Amino acid sequence: MATTLVRPRTLARPAFGAHKAPALRHLGPNWYAPVMGTAIIANAGATLPYQLPGQRVACQIVWALSALALAAVLAARAGHWIHHRDQARAHLLDPAVAPFHGCLPMALLAVGGGTLIVGKDLIGTGPAVVADTVLFTAGTAIGLVTAVAVPYLMVVRHRVEAQQATPVWLLPLVAPMVSAAVGPLLVPHLPAGLPREALLLACHALFGLSLLATLLMLPLVFGRLLVSGPLPLALTPTLFLVLGPLGQSTTAVNQLADVAPVAVDGPYADALGAFAVVYGVPVMGFALLWLALAAALLIRAARQGMGFAMTWWALTFPVGTCVTGAAGLARHTGLTAFAWLAVALFLALLTAWLLSAAHTLRGLRSGRLLAAPRRHA
Repeated sequence: MATTLVRPRTLARPAFGAHKAPALRHLGPNWYAPVMGTAIIANAGATLPYQLPGQRVACQIVWALSALALAAVLAARAGHWIHHRDQARAHLLDPAVAPFHGCLPMALLAVGGGTLIVGKDLIGTGPAVVADTVLFTAGTAIGLVTAVAVPYLMVVRHRVEAQQATPVWLLPLVAPMVSAAVGPLLVPHLPAGLPREALLLACHALFGLSLLATLLMLPLVFGRLLVSGPLPLALTPTLFLVLGPLGQSTTAVNQLADVAPVAVDGPYADALGAFAVVYGVPVMGFALLWLALAAALLIRAARQGMGFAMTWWALTFPVGTCVTGAAGLARHTGLTAFAWLAVALFLALLTAWLLSAAHTLRGLRSGRLLAAPRRHA
């Protein structure tokens, strides 16, 4: 009698590598935000108009912490792409997650800028220039790709409606502005003449690119608030992301004005110095208006039971850019009011960083922050 062989039923295989490094499966690009928020503490603290004894050393420690955090997140995100490629691609196609890919270039740029501002005290000026050159080049290149790729995906692949607009949409557009703000730090380290002028003008081009793109997006964000009401509680801190392009652009024009005399002829350098004030003062005024509105909505959300989420990190880097912007205006106007504004904003930044860092460490220990995310209504 013939025997009939029955093939065992084949079960669907999980995605390649999905069983490896399970803790990394839901680690998204938003994890670069703590790196940005930590780096800006060092950068802003070192450039404040008023310096206390030991403040420089504290900034050096925070910069070293941001560099270690950047290395850790880069390694974790590499593991995410290696072992959970399906999830990484899903993040790109998710309109709620894709804009956070703009955090990677900003983290590279923020740590790179801090390397020249305070890191040089620890590793030397030569290595600091090399490190910042690498991070600035990589951050600028990735930022430009992100500034095109994410809006392209939003147009072609994502299906979004007007009521879904949030300040998170600004993230991929702000990265070139961060390049414009930290690029001038490298100008004095280039050979005199054309190289310095080329970098100065390139930073101005990045400034214009990001500014105009932001001006296209901001009306969508504000219109959504007026028509559809407040954001969900967990997303309320993202309102502070609007401060990013405002504070960073003010920082950029002041940084460019600082190095203009060593890069271009006198009349152009004088014009850039004037532009830093003519542009920066009105924009800082609007930033304070938005800060007041965002703070009022944040207090409302807290009263309604807003809990901790990674969106709290939106309270750090954008506010930090306003600190550096106000400090720049204090340098170029000589007004004490801007110096005190920078100090007040820095204290708010430090408070937000301490709260966000403490809750993040607690969430990592419990594993809650690495669990599958829940969608907000």
